[in-house]
Amino acid sequence: MKLFLIHCVFLLSSINSYAQIEQEPPVENTVPAIVQLNTNTIYGKVVDVATGKPIEAASVQLYPGDKKKTDNLVDAMLSRPNGEFRFSNLPNQSSFRLVITALGYEPQEEIIVIDSIGRENNFFERDMGKLSMGTKFKKLDEVVVSTSKPLMEMGIDRKVFNVEKMILSTGGTGIDLLKNIPSVSVDIDGNIELRNSTPQIFIDGRPTILTLDQIPSENIEKIELITNPSAKFDAASAGGIINIVLKKNKRIGLNGIVSLSGGTPELFSGNINLNLRQGKFNFFLSAGHNQMGGNAKGRTLRENKDNGTTTDFFNQYSVNSRNRNNNSIRFGTDIFINNRNTVTLSQDFNLGRSGNEEMQDQEYLAADKTLERYGIRISDGEYNHNRNSSRLNYKYNFPKQGQELTADISYNWGDRTSNSNIVNSYFNPDGSVYQPPASVWNNGSSDEKQITVQVDYSNPVSEKVKVEAGLRTYQNDFVSFYDAYAKDNGQDIKLPLSNNYAYKENISAGYFTYSYKGEKFSYQLGLRAEHAKFAGELVDSGYKFGYEYPAQLKNLWDAMFPSFFFTRKIGKEDQLQFNYSRRIRRPRFWQLNPYIDINDPANIRQGNPQLRPEYVNSFELNYSHNYKKGNLLAVLYFRSNPRDITQYSDTITAEQYQQLNNAAIEPNAILNTYINASTTNRYGAEFTVQHKVGENFEITPTINLQYRTVNAKVNNIDLTNKGFNWEAKLMSSYKIATAGKSVFNNLSFQLIVDYESPSVIPQGKRLSEFDVDVAIKKEFLKNKKASLTFAVNDLFNTRRWGTIYDTERFYQDSYRRWNVRNFRISFSYKFGDPKFSFGRGGGGRRGGNDD
Repeated sequence: MKLFLIHCVFLLSSINSYAQIEQEPPVENTVPAIVQLNTNTIYGKVVDVATGKPIEAASVQLYPGDKKKTDNLVDAMLSRPNGEFRFSNLPNQSSFRLVITALGYEPQEEIIVIDSIGRENNFFERDMGKLSMGTKFKKLDEVVVSTSKPLMEMGIDRKVFNVEKMILSTGGTGIDLLKNIPSVSVDIDGNIELRNSTPQIFIDGRPTILTLDQIPSENIEKIELITNPSAKFDAASAGGIINIVLKKNKRIGLNGIVSLSGGTPELFSGNINLNLRQGKFNFFLSAGHNQMGGNAKGRTLRENKDNGTTTDFFNQYSVNSRNRNNNSIRFGTDIFINNRNTVTLSQDFNLGRSGNEEMQDQEYLAADKTLERYGIRISDGEYNHNRNSSRLNYKYNFPKQGQELTADISYNWGDRTSNSNIVNSYFNPDGSVYQPPASVWNNGSSDEKQITVQVDYSNPVSEKVKVEAGLRTYQNDFVSFYDAYAKDNGQDIKLPLSNNYAYKENISAGYFTYSYKGEKFSYQLGLRAEHAKFAGELVDSGYKFGYEYPAQLKNLWDAMFPSFFFTRKIGKEDQLQFNYSRRIRRPRFWQLNPYIDINDPANIRQGNPQLRPEYVNSFELNYSHNYKKGNLLAVLYFRSNPRDITQYSDTITAEQYQQLNNAAIEPNAILNTYINASTTNRYGAEFTVQHKVGENFEITPTINLQYRTVNAKVNNIDLTNKGFNWEAKLMSSYKIATAGKSVFNNLSFQLIVDYESPSVIPQGKRLSEFDVDVAIKKEFLKNKKASLTFAVNDLFNTRRWGTIYDTERFYQDSYRRWNVRNFRISFSYKFGDPKFSFGRGGGGRRGGNDD
């Protein structure tokens, strides 16, 4: 805690020193500094009130302020492409009148009073800041002008997916969105991979306590994929970054959208987003409810061996009935204090409950596959969570275009409770009791608190050079209590499964980047330094585990994370970029925690407190080409992971089984845990094409090819494996747009086809996955305010997650499912009034001079 407070004081001191930086005029001014100190000057910037973007070629006129409006001009000019204007060598007067006009905008007029405070050595300099202009409202009969963002926007370092175009996810969650995005895959447990590596998940650029299935898709504006982040980003983003950007409208007046969805199995959701922009304030609110259910099947086929000889077989068939309910509300405000300073406050509350009832049929077969006995396992569980987030953000815009300082504090907190019951009954082939039932029950709770304090500074030193710097501190406190009991002759016996633990994670970081942008060649050099400490403890035994990097000064390189990007333009439409970054992947708490999960009696899981972070060196070569009907992005990449955190599986020992004898598990159960491999290397190529056929048909095929090698040994067992895998995804959208009236007008179709080939893992491989999603959307009413969407996820009911393990001790083929094919109908309605305002005077219309 002392370390954390020191970092906070340091960061707040940095904020204070930044805030005291003198406001310099724009760099475009070429008047020598000595002359500038001896000339009367007025300057500022003209921007659009709704978008904040600069207005070019606005007419800026300066008149004497103490005379009639018809008097002669003092000076006049057109605003520059960045919206800036500047008047120098002005006469000594007590006031001026500034008049700004631009095509399509309401005229602006300002009286500028020059008092003694604004003078220095008998000369004055006045910074007018940002002068906002609102558009003129004019009703046009039978004419609707609208702009539409594409489904995907490709950059040389990232892809951006606009959620409003993902009609397949309407009424769903963040998980439904991500599983349909190229390069991204989602497994049975909701774990997300980007190019077969685990990415860092951010909400609005900051860590989150929420899982993506707790965020309604209607609350998400866009998703950003950054495959090889620069030094500006968290070093723990070894697998890339997926940034979820939430909706927050800033249009003048009142705006909103409501939606309602229903379907099968057991699907229902409702959501509302509201925004009110008035004067110096912008208020936003979103609230939603989401629920889903269904029966998912699973299967495990096991062959047990002894020195390569089959000893027996075990088969397991399961049906899991899941239900999930989630409620969320998010609200906040932007406060535009003046032309330079903005403060944003936001608050999120998320409450949810999930449950499952599972029945497993088990078969125990001899070596000749004759039935020796069978079992029936019944389990039920209930889980509740309460997760919340508070955020305070401050932004200061310097007079120079692009120069800004931001500082924010994020506080995430929440708790979770769980309880479950398991009963495993065993029978002989004739139905008689083989042995008494095994009964286990448990309950648990956890509490988590995260705080992040961050300061970022950006300064375009010149038209070609830009520097960025920042400081960040992060602290996570987690406490968990879990008690498990077995029923034995009516008595509750506490099992070794019981696990009470706590940990603290502290990460402090600073970064600096230098960018140069020329006509043909540009580059960015960056360095990030981080200190990380993870301290965990098993409360009951006092056993401590964790890590600290760097632990000593001689290990300083463990704290350094450089990055560089070199970009070369080839003509007008082609661009080539090479980049490198060094990152780190720290083990998650459940990978460190020695708790044993027995939900599946044949496949139990346990963390390894001896795990250490892995370092990742990532190289990418990107080529982009724009052509008349679309664009192409081709990527070659190589990723080297020394000490790769890798899953390792083996049958439990006799000693381990004896410790868990009453826990309703199998004597030959597989224990899945994690180790640090020697190295894992990934060689890959990815190709994405975005192509338009005509005006209304867009297709986006993506293919990712990868060759993976794993080198690892544990307990004298060689886990080395290598192999090739590939993924192909096709996203296609078509919209009917006719000049005349037609029932088919504004009807949209979307199809997404995804295939993942088998891929190697230590001791085996993952099985292939295939699924197809389709959706139809109809927009209607005036200005397309309403829409109706019908979507089918997993059209052929084929999506499942499976693995094959092939070792000297066992061969296992298994698969599980989380969701099943579902059908959903969704209705949404948009509304808005740009003239809406509270109170008299139409504060929302006057806001142009305040923003």
